[in-house]
Amino acid sequence: MTGLVAVIMIFSIPLAGIITSHLQTQTKLKHKMISTELELEKLKHENFVIETQKMRLELEQLKLEDAKKDEHLLLK
Repeated sequence: MTGLVAVIMIFSIPLAGIITSHLQTQTKLKHKMISTELELEKLKHENFVIETQKMRLELEQLKLEDAKKDEHLLLK
């Protein structure tokens, strides 16, 4: 019985180390993945802001062009 307990104790220590190492590796990978996703979301937000600003400028330009056309038609 004592031999069985000794064998179990001898094999449980490396198994615990392997499991702990695996969990640490998984946690590091999850952290890296979340950091990458956060950076991607920041880039998406920047892109959205730039596109919105560009569309706003294009709309203003179209309004100015329409106003010039209307003014030109009124002068004729």
